[in-house]
Order: sequence, then structure tokens, then C-alpha cells
Amino acid sequence: MAATRSTGAGPLAGVRVLELGAGYAAPTTGRMLRDFGADVVKAEDPRNGDYARQWVPQKDGLSLGFCRLNAGKRSVGIDLRSEKGRDVVRRLASTVDVVVESFRPGRLEGWGLGYDVLSADNPGLVLTRVSGFGQTGPYRSRPGFGTVAETSSGFAQINGWPELPPTAPPFGFADSIAGISAAMGTAMSLFRRERTGEGDVVDVALYEPLMFIIGDMMLKYTSLGEVQGRIGNDTGAASPRGIYQAADGKYLSIAASNQAIAARLFAAMGQPELVEDPRFATNSARLANNELVQKHVADWVRSLPRAEALRILEEHDVVNAPVNDASDIVTDPHFLERTLVGITGEHGLGSVLMPGPVLHLASYDGPGYDGVPTVGQHTREVLGGRLGLGEGELATLGAEGVVTS
Repeated sequence: MAATRSTGAGPLAGVRVLELGAGYAAPTTGRMLRDFGADVVKAEDPRNGDYARQWVPQKDGLSLGFCRLNAGKRSVGIDLRSEKGRDVVRRLASTVDVVVESFRPGRLEGWGLGYDVLSADNPGLVLTRVSGFGQTGPYRSRPGFGTVAETSSGFAQINGWPELPPTAPPFGFADSIAGISAAMGTAMSLFRRERTGEGDVVDVALYEPLMFIIGDMMLKYTSLGEVQGRIGNDTGAASPRGIYQAADGKYLSIAASNQAIAARLFAAMGQPELVEDPRFATNSARLANNELVQKHVADWVRSLPRAEALRILEEHDVVNAPVNDASDIVTDPHFLERTLVGITGEHGLGSVLMPGPVLHLASYDGPGYDGVPTVGQHTREVLGGRLGLGEGELATLGAEGVVTS
């Protein structure tokens, strides 16, 4: 099992974050910030907590998805539907550098927790807002989840095969990209604050980072009048490229995305003369004859067990990889050395692995992931330490259901 990384100070050490968001995108933002040293306090409903706690799959009542995004954070149970709960949140927001939220636009303002109010108490505050369609525009008030972002952005329309319906991904694609983008925006605003002393508002719509990634389709239409469709594993930009099945039924990928790699691929296949064939001599020619060139590649891969095909491709310096499933990933020495981490502490999951930070810094070994908080586990610790609430006041608020007692 991969060793849990060290907990030495990261570049965001000393940054305090209050996470008001539930689900996927905003907690991803919180995790990104915590991964690089921020102290993240997660405010949850004191009765049910973040609704992501109900997601499946689960082990012994713990949602695995919730654990991945929230391990190592501190949980405070606060009822935002109550006036006293909102007062507690406002007071907490005055003690932090960043508030992350993912409510529908206007909700915070309706609760008296808009940026005008929070920044009056805390002028340097960075408020990071993740919503379905953003804080501005005709659709700002619409609800939005990742599936809506994946369809409205155009992604689902171009994902899959032409003979099949548009396809959404089986994981939180838009939410994850939005959460990472929101963390980047937060870091930029914190850097600006270092120079100006001023706070900021970061506004991320779930669909926008995803639309950026597939932005060539808009350029193609507005410049050439072409509507991009679904083309399976091809890109329409380079050939040969794709996923191929080997003789033992296993799959691998090949990306011969420039001329030199295509020539090396044909040599690996024992058919170096293909690069001299006018139909395959250039990328444009190969795209025009893509079906035929793909058949050559597919037939070659199909003639060998996957391990042998991968060995030959590696010898010829052809860009390739096996199509891994989870059992392949968690035993791969490369991923074990630099990517996968464990969750330590009391959590009930046993020995588990998950991906660690999305990037590496020479100055920082990375975080540890110590335990998965229960709902409101750190209420007394945070509200007592940050706000100076005594046991009597905490007990009263707990009895009234305002906080986790």
C-alpha cells in the first residue's frame, strides 16, 4: 500500500477556509485547498450532514465518494435555515480567508450572508461561488448539477459513437473540473490580496471549465460552419489514434498524433513501408483514409497478447498505455509511488487507496488524510476556539438544534 504523504506545511499553510458547499464541486474545491495546506472547516446540516454522505457505494455506512473529498477536513454542524445558525456562520466567516459555497445564486443574499455583508466584517475575504450557470446571465437562477453541465456545455453531444445517443460520463466530470477551477481562482484571488489587501469574489459555473476544454467545437462551427458530432475513440485531428483489443481480449491505447510517432508505429507493426504509401504518408492522408489505417493497426494489435504488443510499442517509443481498471491501477508501481495515498485514522474503511493531490511541488511533500469527520465532530473545537463560545452557550445552541451539540 502506498505510504500516506507527510503533513509538512504546504503553500497554503495558515489559510483558513469555511466550506459551505455540499455534494461534489464545492467540496472538491475545499479538498484542493486542503491538499496544499489550508485548514478547511466544513459546515454541515447538524441532522443529516452533507447529502453526499448518502451516496453509494458505501462501506459500513460510510460513503466512499464523501470520504474521498472530505477526509482530513473538520466538520461543524450548523443549521443555516435558522437565524441563529446564520449568525454563527457570519461570525465564523469573519475569522477565515476564504468561504466556499455552492448554493443557487441569491440564496446567500437571501440569508443575509452575501458578499456585501461578509466583507463588511472581513474586508479581505475571498468568497468562492460554484453554481450551475454562474452568478450572472439569463440562466443564473436555474438549478444545476454535473449532468446538466455535461449536456448544456456540448460535451455529451460529442461523446460516444455516432450510432448511439449522446453520452454523459459515469462520474462527476463537470463537478470535478469546476471544483479544481474554483480552487485555482481562489489561489489567484489570495495572491491578489497579498498585493492589494483586497478581497474578491470567484464565480464558477459548472459548465464553463468543461466548455473551455471542448472549445474547438465552437470555433469549428463559427469559422467553418461545421457541427461536430460523435466519432467514438477518434479525434478527427490525428490518425492513427484509438483504443484497440489485443488477442487476449485486453485493451490498450495508441496515440500516433504526429508524423514521427506514426512512422515508429508502422515500424513496430513490421510494416515500415506504410509511411511511404500515399494514403498513409501524411496525417491529412491518414485522416482521409482513417478507416483503412485503423484496420491495419487493429489487425496488428489483435494478433498479439496485450503485454507483447505493449512491449513492442515501448521498444519503438510509440505513445501507448494499457486500458487500466481499478485493480490494475492500485498494483501499478508508478501510481503507488507518486499518485495513490491512504486514509489514516479512525474511519472504518480499512486499508484503502485513493488519488492524492492533482499536482506536485518540489517544496512540499503533500498532505496526510487523517480520518473522515462525522457530522459536527469538530463543532465544539471550532466554535469554542474561533468564536470563544463557552460550554453553556454551545449546549443551548445544541438543544435548539442550531448546532451539533
